[in-house]
Amino acid sequence: MRKILRIESLDCGYKNIIVKDISFTGEEGDIICILGSNGSGKSTLIKTLAGLLVPHKGQVMVNNENIRSWSWQKRAKNIAYIPQYFNSTFQFTGLDIVVMGRTSYLRLGLAPKESDYEIAKKAMERLNISHLQDRIYSSMSGGERQLVKIAQALAQEAKILLMDEPTNNLDFGNQITMLNYLKELSEMGILIIMATHFPDQALSYGTKALLVSQGEGKLVINPRENIVEEDLEKLYDLQIKILDYHINNENRKVCVPF
Repeated sequence: MRKILRIESLDCGYKNIIVKDISFTGEEGDIICILGSNGSGKSTLIKTLAGLLVPHKGQVMVNNENIRSWSWQKRAKNIAYIPQYFNSTFQFTGLDIVVMGRTSYLRLGLAPKESDYEIAKKAMERLNISHLQDRIYSSMSGGERQLVKIAQALAQEAKILLMDEPTNNLDFGNQITMLNYLKELSEMGILIIMATHFPDQALSYGTKALLVSQGEGKLVINPRENIVEEDLEKLYDLQIKILDYHINNENRKVCVPF
């Protein structure tokens, strides 16, 4: 797999440093789960990787280029960011929201072309949400809105997808649906980095996990095999047991508090 993201000694925060000395690489097809308690800096780190916050120190490198030197158009063509919450008071349809992912490809003041709409429609088809094209975005469920935002990211044709707690406020069924879609995107070569409150997601879907605690990060390669109970207990200040089980000829793990 080709390395497309390199984080070098990153200190990030607002006025004060919240997360410090973070270094890791991301490859095509990686799913990197950022784990940590509330206030640990997961969202701050995601926003810094997206170029929305200027790091106090260090660099975010994509294809060996520092993203701080990029225009917003170039950043949007390479990095798609889905925040924890996104709503609209305007009467945009699902297709309207998805075609907004083509903004960085348009000349100033020009409307999307037919080809942009075709790309948006194909993105919705890929996620099996074509039935949401004409639905008003604000009337959709939380899970439907998240899928529309992922389709928007696909329409951007970015190779890096950053997500801040993508399964937040989704019921269990929609969480699994969302995660399975993300796995399909990773198999297409998209690098996915997501902040999550659920360590099971790292154990089941992650190729890497970044454990953020007390302002520091620990990278774990192959979390299913290499995350240990002590790691999670440090993160959440809670006694945790990781259980093994076997399903569909595959060894899986789940963690439970006790």
